[in-house]
Amino acid sequence: MIKVLFVCHGNICRSPMAEFVLKDMVKKLGISEQFEIASAATSTEEIGNSVHYGTKSKLKEYGISCEGKTAVQLRKQDYNKYDYLIGMDNYNIKNMERMLGHKDKIYLMLEFTGTSSQVSDPWYTHDFDATYRDVLAGCKGFIEYLKKEGRIQL
Repeated sequence: MIKVLFVCHGNICRSPMAEFVLKDMVKKLGISEQFEIASAATSTEEIGNSVHYGTKSKLKEYGISCEGKTAVQLRKQDYNKYDYLIGMDNYNIKNMERMLGHKDKIYLMLEFTGTSSQVSDPWYTHDFDATYRDVLAGCKGFIEYLKKEGRIQL
C-alpha cells in the first residue's frame, strides 16, 4: 500500500484538489487498491470547512467529486503513517518539517515534474485553471516517479 498525504496551508484548495485528482488517476489506471490518498493543512484556519467552491467547480469540470471532504490538520503521527508527504509550496514544506520534525519523505509537489516550481495558491490568485494544470502535472509526474522506483506497475 502506497500512502500519500498532500498538504497545503488550509486544506480547502490545492491539497484536496491533488488528493482527488490522484484518486481519480489511480482509479482510471486500475490501481486504486494499491493506494491510500488523503490531504491536510498546516494551519487550523479552515479545519472542518468543506472544499473551496473554486476547487469543487474545477474538479466537477473533469467529472471528479470531492463531496464529504472537510479540512483537517497535519498531525505529528502522519509522518509515520504516510510514505509520501507532498507540499504545494516552499512555505508548506517549511511548516511540514517544523510540525513533523523530519525532512525525508517530504516532497514539493512539482519536483515530480523535474522543477522546483510551486503550485500557486488560488485562494490568492483566483486562477483555479493554473492550479489544476500544476496539480495534474504533479500527479502525473508522481505516477511516473513511482513507476521508475518500481513501486507500481501498469
